[in-house]
Amino acid sequence: QVQAVESGGGSVEFGGSLRLSCAASGDVSSIYAMGWYRQTPGKNREMVAQMSVGGTVDYAAAVKDRFTISRDTVKNTMDLQMNHLKPEDSAVYYCIYFGGRDGSYHDYWGQGTQVTVSS
Repeated sequence: QVQAVESGGGSVEFGGSLRLSCAASGDVSSIYAMGWYRQTPGKNREMVAQMSVGGTVDYAAAVKDRFTISRDTVKNTMDLQMNHLKPEDSAVYYCIYFGGRDGSYHDYWGQGTQVTVSS
């Protein structure tokens, strides 16, 4: 089991920046990938950024060149730096850790944090 706890988020004006963080605990050695998703009311949760433990990174087209995903392997944390924020970036942001051990795979979600960007 992996526990994921988010911090950060809040409200910012158009063009501003925010940083989200997600701390992993528990069976962290089982983690093989991690990422950030977001969700707005009435819509499906969508991928924002993903990173494998090998360092392969993928971004949604809407956030590429504005958002940066990173990880601290010592602290077992993952961050999402969000720059040049737009109102359409407003959503609840969730971190996720993908874990696998002995052929069993699980997704571990954070509790979600609200990001609101005003125009």
